[in-house]
Amino acid sequence: MRSGIVAVTAALAFVTASGGAAYASSPSVPTGNDVSYPQCGAALPSGQAFGIVAVNDGLANTTNPCLPAEIGWAQASTGTARQPRASLYVNTADPGRGVGDWPAGNDDPTNGDHVKDPYGTCAGGNSRACAWQYGWDLAALDAQTRGVPGPGHYQWWLDVETINSWQSSTQENRADLEGMAAYFRHLGGTVGIYSTPRQWDPIVGTVPSTSPLYRLPDWIPGAKTLSQATKNCRLAPLTRGGTVTVAQWATASASPPSATPPAANRDVSCRSLPAKTGK
Repeated sequence: MRSGIVAVTAALAFVTASGGAAYASSPSVPTGNDVSYPQCGAALPSGQAFGIVAVNDGLANTTNPCLPAEIGWAQASTGTARQPRASLYVNTADPGRGVGDWPAGNDDPTNGDHVKDPYGTCAGGNSRACAWQYGWDLAALDAQTRGVPGPGHYQWWLDVETINSWQSSTQENRADLEGMAAYFRHLGGTVGIYSTPRQWDPIVGTVPSTSPLYRLPDWIPGAKTLSQATKNCRLAPLTRGGTVTVAQWATASASPPSATPPAANRDVSCRSLPAKTGK
């Protein structure tokens, strides 16, 4: 997640679709925060209902240097929203053959076990089989090598943004994300998607109902106020089978250009909002 995603997607803040759940604004709705490596060394928010923590340091193959402390902060959340006290998000990418960590087979990078790939055998080329394996490998390294305690107990959000490296094939990019989701579910975790339609659609394309991504919940950025974030809870989901369950907002006043480090983003649990009644 880059702080710039708020500016890029601000125009999406009011794009609603028919058929979505309707929510009423409430001044008492519990809200959370998400934090990452830019907040290292900063005083983190207090009293948040839930916390979402970045596992990576801005790229999919890196580690947030403040991960243990930030997970501890999230675990101290009040839990007063319909959202886990602590959840995690990871950077995603599908760079294709040519990078040093591109798979040449179907072996788990953390334990050497053979992995059953739904797209067949990875032989090291650009294929859905290797893209799926690459996603599995990224998720395995995130869960097993970056210092996450009990990785099977978390909700893992897949941060999908155009600023990262992707192949031109939406089918291979989709297979990559399916591999990541498969690994986290293999551990016992749950999975969701952080993105916007403007970024998700060109990377992944139309997700068929047979894909493991089809029914995943969404975390939508782009708002600048709680009111806008609440409206974003009514956006059409990124996949036809999904549901918008979290909306993010960040205010310029909370994080001026001179702020070092920047203020943490804020988030609302859409499922905690009171439903509107009547028309």
